[in-house]
Amino acid sequence: MTTPNIAVIISTTRASRWGKVPADWITAKIAADGRMNATILDLAEFDLPLFDEMASNRWMPSSDPKAVAWQEELAKYDGYVFVTAEYNHSISGALKNALDQAFKEWVHKPAAAVGYGGVGAARAIEHLRGITTELRMVNVGDAVHIGGNIFMETHPLGGQQKPLSDFDAALDPSVKAMLDELFFWVSLTKDAK
Repeated sequence: MTTPNIAVIISTTRASRWGKVPADWITAKIAADGRMNATILDLAEFDLPLFDEMASNRWMPSSDPKAVAWQEELAKYDGYVFVTAEYNHSISGALKNALDQAFKEWVHKPAAAVGYGGVGAARAIEHLRGITTELRMVNVGDAVHIGGNIFMETHPLGGQQKPLSDFDAALDPSVKAMLDELFFWVSLTKDAK
């Protein structure tokens, strides 16, 4: 098997977002693990329109060139790590829109999550799992939740901005569990399509 390629998706687009910090951190963890390659995909760089196609590309090709470019980019990857905040107990509208802009590209690929916020985006990740199930993805059961004290000590809202790496001892067990399961599923699904 060739080395699997994983897209780490920054799922918020606001100017004040913090998602790049955990995205860079988990990308470095994937690189250090050595079993998979990781590339960051930043939704803010794709300028996706609101989904307005006649139907999902499951049923017919998309007409918007930006949606098609997004689909072509997604098709390059064997699995995904969604780095998500929690907006009103769910994922951001930008992430939901990006998920809706494709279908065929997601099918039979694993979806893992790194969540951040007061409760580590637990509710957002729960909603994300329902969406990815409908997209026929394989949900990685283990997730990384950056919440509570760690979130407040690393996010500007807490007034302190320690690097996430200061908390590796606390977060590494969940990182290892997530990456082990992600690699397991990507190994099964990569060549099965």
